[in-house]
Amino acid sequence: MKSHRRRLPWYAGFAVGTAAVVAGALVVVGVGGQASADSDGGNGWRSARLAVELKAAIIKQNFGNVLDTTPPGSAAAKRFAPSAAEKDGMEPSVAQVAQRLKAFAAASPAAPPQIHQTPNVDAAVIELDHQGHAVSAANVLLSPQYPTGKVVPLDKNMATDQVRYRTWDDDTWDNNGGLGTTDAIPGRENAPIDFMSPYPASVFKLMVGFGIMQLVDKGQLNLDDDYAYDRTGAPNTACGLNVTKPIRQFFDEMITVSKNESACAMTKLLIQKNYLTTLNQEFVDLGLPMLQINGVRAVDGGHWGANVMSSLDTAKLLMIINGAGGKLWTAPNGTAVTKALLTDSSRAFYLKELGDQGLNQLLSTTNWCGRAYPAQGLPQKVADRWINPADGTMTVDGRVYGQDVRPCQATAQVTFAHKTGGWTPPPGTTPASSPRCPARPAGTSSWSLTATSATATSTPTGPPTRRASTRCSTPRSTACSARRSTSSSPGTTTADKVPDPGDADLASPGSF
Repeated sequence: MKSHRRRLPWYAGFAVGTAAVVAGALVVVGVGGQASADSDGGNGWRSARLAVELKAAIIKQNFGNVLDTTPPGSAAAKRFAPSAAEKDGMEPSVAQVAQRLKAFAAASPAAPPQIHQTPNVDAAVIELDHQGHAVSAANVLLSPQYPTGKVVPLDKNMATDQVRYRTWDDDTWDNNGGLGTTDAIPGRENAPIDFMSPYPASVFKLMVGFGIMQLVDKGQLNLDDDYAYDRTGAPNTACGLNVTKPIRQFFDEMITVSKNESACAMTKLLIQKNYLTTLNQEFVDLGLPMLQINGVRAVDGGHWGANVMSSLDTAKLLMIINGAGGKLWTAPNGTAVTKALLTDSSRAFYLKELGDQGLNQLLSTTNWCGRAYPAQGLPQKVADRWINPADGTMTVDGRVYGQDVRPCQATAQVTFAHKTGGWTPPPGTTPASSPRCPARPAGTSSWSLTATSATATSTPTGPPTRRASTRCSTPRSTACSARRSTSSSPGTTTADKVPDPGDADLASPGSF
């Protein structure tokens, strides 16, 4: 999908990849397909049902009806071609967004056509119990090859070897029927499912943040130390200029406002500490092979276009960050993966940063409070730091939303720790740590999406209510929440019909 096919929805507060995000990153992340009843507490049926519901939710979005504002080869595609920095994998700046919006409006293009093929969407949901352990999981893919959705078979560790993942390439998607040409994981040539994994955009900053916090835990970094970022010799200024700030400030800007310059600095710091290769290998050893920071420039920490993140592995990373006692899953070498990968203090800091997210405009839409469009998302209470106490409006790193969010704050039902991804030439992403429904106060979930990727964590802000259970319970609200985030008809809030247990997909999970 081309540049403005990603950017324009963001301008309007609606993202093509939102549904994928919904499927992908909560503290109850979805595991799908053939989870073994012998290995998941006898709840294999829960994963099968979750997979059917997730697939139905994705199909409900009608991604094939997306309008393409920059169809391949069109004048609009040439006029609004991505900049050099965006080709490096970075989102456009606020100023660039405003400039393009004005230019696009002035051009008065004819009604855009429907997108020429089904977008690539990677959605994953993992359902957690009250202690934060997985009880079911599902992963559904959508692409020109799988226009009605494909459920990914998962094993007892929420992993799969049944997908031949390809790295994202925009031109290849346009011109090769959505089929990728470069393998993301070697040795998967005979896997039955072939899928080009959507570009993670700024969701990759979750991986960088995880590495930084591990270095803090190892005593190699202190968040309050100053870091002199020096990008002298870089081929462009996409990563900004030389600057010195406390590491804590770089980290905060990278996570809460998705500041690219700060992400460059933190990525370069990982390189300078000789930790980037170690981090990538650690992800493989943990059974997260689709978490990869690839091809970044040592001189400035930029050039992110080769980064890889599947929604499933992103959701599992969020499980680690969220933290739960005991074993989360078993790694390929047979060892238990636990929350000990981060200390409690680092985990608390990281979750606080995700909870302070300023870009609440995809799965949750509090920044757009009071608008008829986009349709309402998760009823999230946002961090007070972004709200002007005089008029209730939010300004986030130069992004002026202009809506009084105080009414939505007063009726909020959850807090939501998440990381959004911007709209670059490839798809965007939005990961979330895990919203928790008030009607199920101890429950959490982990979601992750990759046509856009989303991660979120939520906890109740008030006493449980019956109303809340229909708005955000997992997995029934997967369809409901996805529609609220993406629907073109405002005000639709009732949950979609949950597929009957007799659904053909559910009756024959082996066909996944």
